Amino acid sequence: MTEIWHNPRCSKSRQTLALVEERGEDVTVRRYLDDAPSEAELRAVLTALDAAPIDIMRKGEKVFKELGLSADTPEDELIAAMLANPILIERPIVLKDGKARIGRPPESVLEIL
Repeated sequence: MTEIWHNPRCSKSRQTLALVEERGEDVTVRRYLDDAPSEAELRAVLTALDAAPIDIMRKGEKVFKELGLSADTPEDELIAAMLANPILIERPIVLKDGKARIGRPPESVLEIL
């Protein structure tokens, strides 16, 4: 099963979803802004991406600046910020068989499909 953390208002997210569907994947679409991940799910995605929390954050978001976040912010605080404000999570994220990729560019997800 393939899952995509999706924001339908984001063109890269829409392009990535279309690419996954074109490949014939049985995909579960998770609108992560409405159905935010749990801490365990977010940490599992970080592990699957082999990424630090700051690596999957949308640093240009207004709330990122309002919260005073930076690369120097402790990881647990960054995770807490993403849990409280899922808009901070980069999108889209595609998950399959314990692997994950951020769809920027959309073609980057092909390596796990």
